[in-house]
Amino acid sequence: MFKIQTLNSIQPVWQSILTEDAYQVGSDIDNMDGIIVRSADMHELAVPESLLCVGRAGAGVNNIPVEEYAKKGIVVFNTPGANANAVKELVILGLLLSGRDVISGIRWADTLQGKGAEVPKLVEKGKSQFVGPEIQGKTLGVIGLGGIGGLVANTAVSLGMDVLGYDPFISVDNAWRLKREIKRVTDIDVLLSQSDFVSIHVPLTKDTKESFGAKQFASLKQGAVILNFSRGEIVDNTSLLQALAENKVRRYITDFPNDTLIGKENVVCIPHLGASTPESENNCVTMVANELDAYLQSGSIQNSVNYPDCPLPPVSGKRLTVLHANIPNMVGQVTSELAKASINIASMVNKSRGLFAYTVLDLDQDVPSSTLDTLNALPDVYRVRLLG
Repeated sequence: MFKIQTLNSIQPVWQSILTEDAYQVGSDIDNMDGIIVRSADMHELAVPESLLCVGRAGAGVNNIPVEEYAKKGIVVFNTPGANANAVKELVILGLLLSGRDVISGIRWADTLQGKGAEVPKLVEKGKSQFVGPEIQGKTLGVIGLGGIGGLVANTAVSLGMDVLGYDPFISVDNAWRLKREIKRVTDIDVLLSQSDFVSIHVPLTKDTKESFGAKQFASLKQGAVILNFSRGEIVDNTSLLQALAENKVRRYITDFPNDTLIGKENVVCIPHLGASTPESENNCVTMVANELDAYLQSGSIQNSVNYPDCPLPPVSGKRLTVLHANIPNMVGQVTSELAKASINIASMVNKSRGLFAYTVLDLDQDVPSSTLDTLNALPDVYRVRLLG
């Protein structure tokens, strides 16, 4: 039986996947095989050697020490696309809010309480201060055309917008999902100079932190709106405030409030509601439960952020899985040790991703514990598992 610890409150939609006959799931679990986490910070968390995998019920993994875990033979999963529709809907709401000053208008209307019969006349007199443009016929530039960015781009087309898309790393699958009306640009400066609205959809990494800064604002079309529902740190706040002061940016809409931006004129801070829907939360938990189940039961890896994807069929005999460094002769060392034990390999898969690699061998017979010990002791081997 595998043991799964939950670090946050998790809806029990996992019960049909992580069934009681094969799994023990709860918040108070010792020597766990897996962890399901939402937002809990795992950087300082002491984890046992038994931990094989971590499933993040969401897309971002900034709360998990991904590379450190890779070197411990812990596969980290996330759930790309599971909350995409929820975030897309909030982005579209932000897009609509960025035109007419609806939020300020609502606040102003609240001040009219108690004016009695004067209210209609006061509304007609005061509404002009909240006037703003329609989005139909305007140009939206989408930076990043993954699961969320692609949905935003497609929806914007349906709303009558002209859409430009920039994504030098777009996958074939995501490209196929885009509507034909979306114009792909290969120069981000072209997108910035032609867009009335810019929506950012890129992951936060050391390379993308504050990557939308002074240079990008300089290229921006005068009076454009910036929507950031990706991660707050992607935008350089100092450059943003300067662009707002110069009216280079008409409005900034973000799902990531911080003390620098809260209360600033023409900044709308939404309290990180992007994935906060019951449907999104259930989708994420269901997806991560399936990922952990597939990995623990068969060694199959799908949607890992630190090891290569390696979809596998169910185990039919004996399956040896090895997480190791992506360096020469690792596979040779593993197969050599199996040959010494006179173990025949029926089939083998080797995949790599950056610094890390995964080798899976289906075998015709069992593996002696002494051979497993030898494999585990090889330099740059992080984890060996025998399934079946």
